[in-house]
Amino acid sequence: MNLRISPELDAQLQAIADDRHVSKHALILQAIEEFASATRKTTQVMASVERTLIRDAELLRRLEDA
Repeated sequence: MNLRISPELDAQLQAIADDRHVSKHALILQAIEEFASATRKTTQVMASVERTLIRDAELLRRLEDA
């Protein structure tokens, strides 16, 4: 896999990698893993909200009228 980024982004990436004493490759892998984890969590939360809205639809309707 090739990744083409702007020289500006490459410089930022290199600076962060240098600060953390890791390679740019390791830094990119970490960022991808964190993004994937956050995306999974968001998906799980949204699914839970949807289930709750369906399960408690009648209760929510009654609370609207309260």
